[in-house]
Amino acid sequence: MKKISIKLSAIALTVSILAGAAFAADKTEIVIGVTPFPHAEIAKIASPLLEAEGYKLEIKEFNDYITPNIALSDGSLTANFFQHVPYLENMASEQKLDITWVAKVHIEPLGLYSKKIKSLDEIKEGASIAIPDDPTNGARALRLLEKAGLIKVKEGELITVRDVTDNPRGIKIVELEAASLPRTLDDTTASVINTNYAVEADLIPSRDAITIEDKDSPYANVVAVRAADVDKPEIKALVKAINSPEVKKFIEDELVPKGIVPAF
Repeated sequence: MKKISIKLSAIALTVSILAGAAFAADKTEIVIGVTPFPHAEIAKIASPLLEAEGYKLEIKEFNDYITPNIALSDGSLTANFFQHVPYLENMASEQKLDITWVAKVHIEPLGLYSKKIKSLDEIKEGASIAIPDDPTNGARALRLLEKAGLIKVKEGELITVRDVTDNPRGIKIVELEAASLPRTLDDTTASVINTNYAVEADLIPSRDAITIEDKDSPYANVVAVRAADVDKPEIKALVKAINSPEVKKFIEDELVPKGIVPAF
């Protein structure tokens, strides 16, 4: 009986190991494209939550705002997480991409930064200010400058520099690729920079921004997927993980001091 018991135990252990290995091999892989900060950090918090639900999260980092949407559309990614809703909708329309958002995660306020001045009052006649060159962030930047009393612009959502109606200080507005804006601070009076790129350049919005968007900014960063995939189990699991109490606590504890706030 003892020998039989030992053999049965050994068989049970073997079956258990094989079952575990099969489970690991059968895990559905979710490939998410992100920009480094804070999206990669947030995705890493969601990863073990997905692991517990039987999904493996692979995080791929990108350093631009174009490639992640193209990669999502062509099936190279399961989802992406780097952009706000107006940017997504504008690019999807322009590029005819059948992608949509499924979860709002956080808000990254746009801020005005400078190495040369400390306040709006120091912006003199003929000052140069760099802003993002993509339509949605460019429009956000112009609205921020208007709110600061530096310019006036027309009504509308996707406004451009051509829509500036009053520029009493003769400010030279320079449009540049968003990721390059921190590097322009040596050459401009000030630059309007997205929070993720500002933090990568060791700029803390709550400390360093001369002026910044309000916390009620409508530009929430979202998880995007292909429209055909919205109801897939792995997408629902991703939404549950990325909007989990654990992720919210991480944002509140680690990112709020840097000017980033939860959007769920």
